Amino acid sequence: MKRATVIFITAAILAACCPRQSSTPVYLDPTKPLEERVEDALQRMTLEEKVAITHAQSKFSSAGVPRLGIPELWHTDGPHGIRPEVLWDEWDQAGWTNDSCTAYPALVNLAATWDRELSALYGKCIGEEARYREKDILLGPGVNMGRTPLNGRTFEYMGEDPYLAAQLVVPYIKGVQEQGVAACVKHFAVNNQETRRTKTNSNVDDRTLYEIYFPAFKAAVQEGGAWAIMGSYNLWNGQYNCHNKRLLQDILKDEWGFDGVVISDWGGCRDDDEAAANGLDIEMGTWTNGLQGAASNTYDMYHLANPYLERLRDGRATEEGLDDKARRVLRTIFRTAMNPVQNFGSFTSPEHFAASRKIAAEGIVLLKNGGALPLRVDEISPRASLGRDDKPTILLVGENAYKMMVVGGGSSNLKAKYEVIPLDALREAFEGKADVVWERGYVGDTRTDYNAVVTGQDLSESRSPEQLKADAVAAAKEADIVIFIGGLNKSKFQDNEGTDRVDIVLPYGQDELIEALAEVTPNLIVVNISGSPVAMPWADKVNAIVQAWYGGSESGHALADVLTGAVNPSGKLPFTMPKALADGPIKTERQYPGIEVEGVPYWEEYYDEGVFIGYRWYSSKDIPVQYPFGYGLSYTSFELSGAFLTKKVVKAGSNVTAKVTVKNTGDKAGAEVVQLYVNDAEASVERPVRELKGFQKVYLAPGEARTLSFTLNPEDLSFFDADAHEWKLEPGDFHILIGTSSEDLPIDLLLTVK
Repeated sequence: MKRATVIFITAAILAACCPRQSSTPVYLDPTKPLEERVEDALQRMTLEEKVAITHAQSKFSSAGVPRLGIPELWHTDGPHGIRPEVLWDEWDQAGWTNDSCTAYPALVNLAATWDRELSALYGKCIGEEARYREKDILLGPGVNMGRTPLNGRTFEYMGEDPYLAAQLVVPYIKGVQEQGVAACVKHFAVNNQETRRTKTNSNVDDRTLYEIYFPAFKAAVQEGGAWAIMGSYNLWNGQYNCHNKRLLQDILKDEWGFDGVVISDWGGCRDDDEAAANGLDIEMGTWTNGLQGAASNTYDMYHLANPYLERLRDGRATEEGLDDKARRVLRTIFRTAMNPVQNFGSFTSPEHFAASRKIAAEGIVLLKNGGALPLRVDEISPRASLGRDDKPTILLVGENAYKMMVVGGGSSNLKAKYEVIPLDALREAFEGKADVVWERGYVGDTRTDYNAVVTGQDLSESRSPEQLKADAVAAAKEADIVIFIGGLNKSKFQDNEGTDRVDIVLPYGQDELIEALAEVTPNLIVVNISGSPVAMPWADKVNAIVQAWYGGSESGHALADVLTGAVNPSGKLPFTMPKALADGPIKTERQYPGIEVEGVPYWEEYYDEGVFIGYRWYSSKDIPVQYPFGYGLSYTSFELSGAFLTKKVVKAGSNVTAKVTVKNTGDKAGAEVVQLYVNDAEASVERPVRELKGFQKVYLAPGEARTLSFTLNPEDLSFFDADAHEWKLEPGDFHILIGTSSEDLPIDLLLTVK
C-alpha cells in the first residue's frame, strides 16, 4: 500500500478514536481549501511539534506530526535524477537494489535546447520518478547564473542569461509539481563559485541582483509557483544566505509573495538566532557527517531544535514566527504527501528513457560543419582507397567515447539503471555498415565509482601518454572517418561540486592530440563533452565541431542520433564559448575567488563587473569569442524576413509586438531558435549592448514558413533603479534586434518610447 493511502486511513482512524475530535478534522478533509487545512492542523499542534517539523530527523527527511497522522517530508537530490537511497544518518548508500533511476541530461543540456515544451517534459518525467520513490521535495532545479566559466557547478545550471533561465525554469517546476512533488529551486542566491563556497561573502549591488541574479528565482516563485526554495552556502552582504533576513524575508517572502518553504542547503545553517528569525523554515544537514562529532541526539541539537525551543520559552523568539514556519511546512506536506490528488508516478519507464534521449539530442549544438556531418559511410572520403574492399572504418579517439559520465560530480551523482556510451551507440548505429573502433588517446579520470555507485568499467591503462597519442595518430592514418570524443569529466577541478576549474583549457593534453590528429586526417570531427565552456584553439583546423553534454542514460544514443542525421541538430549555446579565460569580465582576485580582509571571518568577493557577464560583457567590449551565446548550426538552412513592429512609437507603460517570418530554405526538416534582443540607444546608466528578451523554437519542414510574434512589456526595455527600488523605463529610441544568436542579428527595428 502506498504511503499516502496509509496516511489517510491511519488519520481517519485516529480522528474517529480521539475523544477531543467529535468529527473528522478539517486538515484531514481533502475537499477543504488548503489554507483551512493548514490552520486547522496548526491549532492542534503543540509548541514542541511545531518546532519538530522545522528541522531534519534524518539525512534526507524532516519530521511530520505522528500524533495527528501528518507524515514527514522526504527530500531527494536532483535535479538530473532521483538519488539512490542513503542510510538514515549517513551519506553512504542503503544498499537497495531497486533504486536505479533514469538519468536525465544535465540542466545545461536542457538549457541548450531553448525549448519550453521539453523543459515541461523534463519536469514531468523527473517528478513522476520522485513520486514513485515517495519523495516529496526534489532538490532542484538550479538557476544560478554563469558568472565565470570556472564554476564547478555550471553543468547543473541553465546558462549565463537570466531571461533564458527564467523561461525554462517555469515549465520545469510546473511539470514536477503536477506530480505532487515540490520543486526546490536553488541556490538562492549569488552562489556562483565552488571555491570557498561556505565562507565567501558576495558583495553585489541591487541593480545587478535584480537584472542578472534574481530574475530566474523570481519567475520560479511568481510564474512557476515553486513550493520550495533552497538557500545557498555563501554570504550576501555579510549574512549567511540560509538565514539572510533581507534575502529570504524581505525580498523572497514579502516582496515576491513566496508562500512555500525555505530549506537550508545541507550544513548551510550557522546561527541559532538568525535561523529562528530570518526566514529559514526547514534546517537540513547540520553536522552532516552522520552522528560523528556531535551529541548522540544530533537532531535535537540543530539550530531550529532545542536551541529554538529555549528561545521560544524565554521570549527571545516569538511563537508568531514559529507559526509562520510551521504553516509553510504544513502547506508543503498538504501539497505533496497529503495532496488530495494522489499521483503514484512511474520509474525507469520506456517513456522516461525516450524523453531523456530526446532532450539530450535536442540540446546538442553543432558549432562547425565543413561537410563531414551528418555521417554517411556510403560517401566516405577518397582516403579510403587503401587497397581495401571491406567495410569502412570509423575511428573514435578520446576517453569520453567510452567513459560513463552519470556517476560523480557531487550531489548530482546518480545510480542509473543503465548508461549508453558513445562507442556502443555508434557501433549500434553502423552495425553491418562500418567497423567502429576506439583508441583512448589520453588518460583522464580513471575512477569508476562515487559514493558507492560503481560503473563496472575498467579504465586502467598501462600505456604512457606518448604511446597513447602515437597509437591514436597511427590508427587515424588508416581510418576512413575520425571522430575525437573528449572534453571534461566530473572529477575534481572540472565539472564537479566542491571545486572550481583552474582554466578553460582542455585537460590531459587534448589540444595537442587534436592538433596531431588534424594533421593526418582531412575531415576530423571533434565532439566536446562538457558542462561548461572550453577553449578551442584548434577550431580552424578541424572539419566539424559538436558540443555535447552530460546527456544521462541515453547520452550515447543522443549523440549518435545527431552525428548520423537521425536528429537534425537544433541546440544553441546557453553560454558564451570564449577564446581564452582572460577575455572574460573577471579580471581581479577581489572579483574571483575573493580576498581576505583583516578582521573579517570570511572572504570578500566583489561583483565589480556588475551586469556585464557572459555575452553582455563580450559584446559591450567588442571582444571576439570562439562561439557566441545563442549560437548553433543545423543540417538545413533558415531565412528570416518580413519583420516589423506593430507600433513604432509607444507611450511608456505600453506593450509592443514584433513579428518576423522564418522559413526553412534547405532540404531537411529542422528547427531554428529565433532570438530577440533589446538595445537601449541612450540611457542614463551604462547598459549592455544587447539583452535577450524573447526567443521561440520552431520546427519546419523543407520550404515551410511561419510567422512568429514576440510581445515586449515595459520591463523588457527597463533597467533596475536601485535608489528608487523599481524598474525604470526612460524615453528614447530602442533597437529591437532579431536573429539566430547574440552575434547574428540581421534585423534591426527601431522603437521610440515617449
